[in-house]
Amino acid sequence: MNILQICNKPPFPAVDGGAIAMNNTTQGLLKNGHQLTVLAITTPKHPVIYESLSKEYIEKTNFQTVFIDTSIRLRDAFFNLFTKKSYNIERFISVNFTKQIQKILTNENFDIVIIESLFVSPYIPTIKSLSNAKIVLRAHNVEHKIWERISKNTKNPLKKRYVSLLAKRLKNFEINVLESIDGIAAMTKVDKNDFTKLGFNKKITAIPTGYIIDNEEIDKTVIEENSIFHIASMDWLPNIEGVDWFLNNVWPRINQSETNSTLYLAGREMPDSYFNLNIPKVNVIGKVKSAKDFYLSKKIMIVPVLSGSGMRIKIIEGMALGKVIISTTIGAEGINCTSGKNIIIADTPEDFAEAVCTCLKDSEYCDQIGNNAQKLIASEYSNDIISKKLILFFEDLKAVD
Repeated sequence: MNILQICNKPPFPAVDGGAIAMNNTTQGLLKNGHQLTVLAITTPKHPVIYESLSKEYIEKTNFQTVFIDTSIRLRDAFFNLFTKKSYNIERFISVNFTKQIQKILTNENFDIVIIESLFVSPYIPTIKSLSNAKIVLRAHNVEHKIWERISKNTKNPLKKRYVSLLAKRLKNFEINVLESIDGIAAMTKVDKNDFTKLGFNKKITAIPTGYIIDNEEIDKTVIEENSIFHIASMDWLPNIEGVDWFLNNVWPRINQSETNSTLYLAGREMPDSYFNLNIPKVNVIGKVKSAKDFYLSKKIMIVPVLSGSGMRIKIIEGMALGKVIISTTIGAEGINCTSGKNIIIADTPEDFAEAVCTCLKDSEYCDQIGNNAQKLIASEYSNDIISKKLILFFEDLKAVD
């Protein structure tokens, strides 16, 4: 098949969960012999780093980008209030990006066009006007659901009202998009069910992101004992919300126990406020040179996500590297895991703190959970397995008149 993959950010280098998911799709399609063109939006938050791109990658993907300034502007956000449009989506609309799609579709015929996330769906009318390709939404999340959950957890009445408005408009846009696509490849069964409830009655499947497994043996002697870590892109609101919840409600309880532990906070776009926290035994690192090396150097991984939708790629990464992971139910949503076997689920500050303290005191228990997690990824989330499922879905969709 000849496939056009349209991305809301550069998928390579894979610097966050969304980019990892997109790049894994890219690599899986190429490995299975399909022809691919990757077109990506670059933004101030997600620039393209051409020095990191190999000549082979650019040639195999016919990689192309268009810059769009998606920066939030108070003036634009204010005047958007007097419309019925979603400000979340409006920031991704660009004449230049439309022209680039037109240029690609004029010069080449495609069997499948992958829309990576809702944020590039405004370009569907342009695609349909120039191509007979089947259009598939690779739904990383049910976007409005994230904002509904954030609104629910927001205490400030004025902010709560505004976030609720954003969620409502995003939901209306999301529902309208469902009428214009041919299929949905959701990341989770939960998201698949949500799209069905929203009225989507065409071909839909739940296919998680895969993990490109490295069979290199893990050196456990480099792991810092009694270390707790969180790593995530800190320009995503649910991650900030989760870290704040952990610091305010869970970390004090852990410190009251007799465990001697250190918390490490890592990730790109770390807000300046975190570097000024001055909380004992909390080390704020920010961006790390190698996420894998950081994972391998620490013991207990926390994913205290309270909002969000879709699938946490960082959990898949952590499991693949044999980490014991403590997550909320929402954080682990969409992953076929079992609490107490290959992950630990805790939803209250008391339970989360107790889970961390248990892991700090019992290294053998940590290793058991981590080993089981690694086996789960190898058996169910290998990118080779996931890619074949995605390709079968595309072929089935293409066969439909």
